[in-house]
Amino acid sequence: MSDADAPVNSGQPGDPTAEKDPHDWVTGDEPATGAQKSYLSTLAQQAGEEVPDDISKADASIKIEELQDETGRGK
Repeated sequence: MSDADAPVNSGQPGDPTAEKDPHDWVTGDEPATGAQKSYLSTLAQQAGEEVPDDISKADASIKIEELQDETGRGK
């Protein structure tokens, strides 16, 4: 499939092209953002877990999803 034939990301919730595996993110190895760290801290506290301070953007995203499932938040 050429780039011209690739599905266009509509940006709408549920659009499968809007989601990309965090391991494929160009900036995934960068440190987690402040917003990710804040939300992750809230979720981890609720779940009784600890999260390393030096977590990457990609790993933070994955952990947020795991903790959302565990705590029932964010869904």
